[in-house]
Amino acid sequence: MEPAIVIRLAGVPVGKGRPRFVRSTGRAFTPAATRSYESALRLAAQEAMGDRAPLDGALHVHVAAHFPVPASWPKKRRRAALEGELLPATKPDVDNLLKVLDALNEVVWRDDKQIVSAVIWKRYSDAPGLFIKVEPL
Repeated sequence: MEPAIVIRLAGVPVGKGRPRFVRSTGRAFTPAATRSYESALRLAAQEAMGDRAPLDGALHVHVAAHFPVPASWPKKRRRAALEGELLPATKPDVDNLLKVLDALNEVVWRDDKQIVSAVIWKRYSDAPGLFIKVEPL
């Protein structure tokens, strides 16, 4: 069995934005912030993959989204957040965090339909980032 692939992208995690529409043409487009984040994630995945070909077969994905603690929070609340007692029940939604994994198609796997199980968490951290672990099943 192939070893797990670990992808790390530093910075505040961004969920996939809603498609926007041009009224005059009716065309849909992906917001610039989403495109930029997906490009950065794709680059991080390419570095993690090295010379490996995209994975085939069923996959399990573990996603950990680490968010910064708001600077305005008092020390006691900040400590509780960093210890996992307070969780970021805020945007982005976990489903939108999973949708940015589309950027990994043809890099880590052939298509995201290969993902048969996924675990995702949102936590507070002093080192914000998106951490993805992909395991062949």
